[in-house]
Amino acid sequence: MKKVLILAIVSIIYCSTNVSAQVTINEPPVISQMMQRYVEINKNITKIPGWRIQIFATRDRVEMDKVRREFQFIYPNISVDWIHDRPQYILRAGAFENKLDAYRLLNIIRQDYPSALISLDSNMNPSELIF
Repeated sequence: MKKVLILAIVSIIYCSTNVSAQVTINEPPVISQMMQRYVEINKNITKIPGWRIQIFATRDRVEMDKVRREFQFIYPNISVDWIHDRPQYILRAGAFENKLDAYRLLNIIRQDYPSALISLDSNMNPSELIF
């Protein structure tokens, strides 16, 4: 009896794994054209808006480099970059698509950098994003 039951279960599993289905999608040509246009438009987008954490701002480049190296030592997995917005050197970390994710990292970073804050960056590369 057990052998028959096991044989039945094995045959059901075997038959169910060999079942294949074919799906055909029939869409109007207008939809196909819209989708193609959407793909073409988005291929040209190289920069997106997002959020970063501003760690430090100073007029002294040497001091900014020192803080940048210190940050990279403490947080090696978080990208850090700087911009020169005359006369300030601004040190920023991370790259986030939404503000909530940036706040999560901000709470961690504020333990070592209490003056850190969230800043908007409208010129981010999508490959920089932290998920």
